[in-house]
Amino acid sequence: MFVSLVGLMGSGKSTLGKLLQTQLVSQADPSVQLVDLDDEIVRQAGKSIPQIFADSGEQVFRDLECVCLARCLEKSGSQIIATGGGAILSADNRALMQQKSTVIWLHASPEILAQRIAGDRNRPLLDGEDALQKIRALSVVRNPLYAEIADLRVDTGLLSDQEAISSILEFMAE
Repeated sequence: MFVSLVGLMGSGKSTLGKLLQTQLVSQADPSVQLVDLDDEIVRQAGKSIPQIFADSGEQVFRDLECVCLARCLEKSGSQIIATGGGAILSADNRALMQQKSTVIWLHASPEILAQRIAGDRNRPLLDGEDALQKIRALSVVRNPLYAEIADLRVDTGLLSDQEAISSILEFMAE
């Protein structure tokens, strides 16, 4: 079983990934692993995401993201993959996630997302930008891509974390 969590920055991919793993380990599959794709990229590159952007640019980061995602989806066992918000920009990534995993789109309004990530210095796409305006612009480009591959859309702006997890678990049980 593979589950890919997708959505804009601040939508809850890392937080809900941890909660989902805990639920699945206790209920159904003690071997399920959580993989935070950004953490894998940092490990692979040996530097932080802002440092990758500063040293090499966004395209090098996106290339690393593609390699790390493909490696994750090639492993055996059960995994929840908390992707980065831009992982869906690659058609290859979208196809791979759609073929090899259940894709859960975590969605919230740009206003809620901007509040959640306020002060987070690990967001190079927001460097020097108005967070709300940038998130609105990203949502125009990315939301149709999330919708294209999503098996389930969960509104994390309206639901509590536990309600969101319950919704995901109900869907997965069907």
